[in-house]
Amino acid sequence: MSIFSRISIGGLTLAATAFAAFSIAAAQTLEAPVDPGAPSEFEAPADPGAPTEFEAPVEPDAAVEPDTTVAPAAPAAPQRITNPVAEFAGIDKITGRIITFDVYIDETVQFGALQVTPRICYSRPQTEEPKTDSFVEVDEITLDRKIRRIFTGWMFAESPGLNAVEHAVYDVWLKGCKQKSEVPAPDAAKTN
Repeated sequence: MSIFSRISIGGLTLAATAFAAFSIAAAQTLEAPVDPGAPSEFEAPADPGAPTEFEAPVEPDAAVEPDTTVAPAAPAAPQRITNPVAEFAGIDKITGRIITFDVYIDETVQFGALQVTPRICYSRPQTEEPKTDSFVEVDEITLDRKIRRIFTGWMFAESPGLNAVEHAVYDVWLKGCKQKSEVPAPDAAKTN
């Protein structure tokens, strides 16, 4: 079997066939000596009308039409929906309480000693395979009141353990993305 495959795009078939035949013949001459009197598998057949190894047989009365096969269209790229709200879950390991909370994009919410700031939250339409991810920054407020970044990266709702924030006391992971939240938006809270 050859490493080359047949190319059937207009006039390239003959060029590809000739190139493949030349490459195989060159490889065979390097591998083993060839007996000059022995017939080669690349020689033309004795009958000039018979098809060669690389050609398909053609009926004498049949009209030759160009290859009109069309490659199937590539599947459309999945649509990403940009959401204004990211939904997180967090656990306080001391009390064992699990809390679900919504955070608007570019808003910072404090959960225990952690400050969670989502920068973007993507999801897909319900008709497609679920894939929800968010780029998140998580800071820790230390005992001496300094803020230290402990996580920057993508969180995936379908794989919460992959990039969840694991802290000594608090864990935080992404649950999903939303278009609306019962929590008032940060701009609405400032105007009231």
